[in-house]
Amino acid sequence: MTDYRSCEDAAVYRLSDDLAMLQTVDFFPPVVDDPYVFGQIAAANALSDVYAMGGEPRLAMNLLSFPSTLGLDVAGRILAGGADKVREAGAAIAGGHSIEDEEPKYGLCVTGFVRPDRIWFNKGAREGDILLLTKALGVGILLTADNAGRLPADVRDRMIAQMCRLNRYAAQAMGAETGAGAGAEQERMPVHACTDVTGFGLLGHALEMAQASGVSIVIRSNDLPIIAQTMDFAAQGLVSGGGRRNRSHVAVHLSFAQPCDEFDPHILDCLCDPQTSGGLLFSIPEQAAEEALRRIRAHEPEAAVIGRVIKAGETPLVIE
Repeated sequence: MTDYRSCEDAAVYRLSDDLAMLQTVDFFPPVVDDPYVFGQIAAANALSDVYAMGGEPRLAMNLLSFPSTLGLDVAGRILAGGADKVREAGAAIAGGHSIEDEEPKYGLCVTGFVRPDRIWFNKGAREGDILLLTKALGVGILLTADNAGRLPADVRDRMIAQMCRLNRYAAQAMGAETGAGAGAEQERMPVHACTDVTGFGLLGHALEMAQASGVSIVIRSNDLPIIAQTMDFAAQGLVSGGGRRNRSHVAVHLSFAQPCDEFDPHILDCLCDPQTSGGLLFSIPEQAAEEALRRIRAHEPEAAVIGRVIKAGETPLVIE
């Protein structure tokens, strides 16, 4: 149904006139010390691509690389965390594959389903739309601070809770088919485009949406939801290598509504920060914004309108 040129979040294969299959895969090394929590985060992150396309995860396969020196009890806790998160999603683990490796890595290959006429693509954003982000930014910077032993316990707990939360609930609030009858519980919102914000950071994923849709996207820096103390740690230089690479990648596609020296330079660190199990980015009609926020904030209190879509200009991304 689609191809790689629009950088969609999952592969789409039409099975019939009224059913399409979604497939995606994701795995990575531990981002926290607790193996059970790591399993939950990795599973939530992998499942997110199906939610970003308006689908329902149904089947998952484990992917595990693991050093035998850590012991099978640790591997079991990782798998248990993943299994519990998949169960929360209403899907089933149906096996998987493991190999021995020097560093543990875990994730899922996920299969989901959606009606072809209800797929959310990342192309389709329209001039006049508003952009709604469902989760706060800052996870990559805070993980860097945590690795340096400088993250306060309360901020760490908030960060972990956000990473563990499924995007199922935000997608369901917009009318996606994320469970038996879930999409029918309330009227579907008019979603023109959607993607999830993960490793490429907000600007990287917004860039994909803008280029696929043939528009420019304006991000309002003052309206961004950012996890507490993220900006402070960015100012201390605690920015990941991935964040620096993301910033370099988007630089040629980016312009500023005001002179650059009027912006806090660390806003860009947050905009380019790689997110683990980040939120959904919706492009929806402006008249739908109030109702969409009301629904989503029942599950994601920090969801916010962060920008708008305009006619394609000199750059696909504009910061104001």
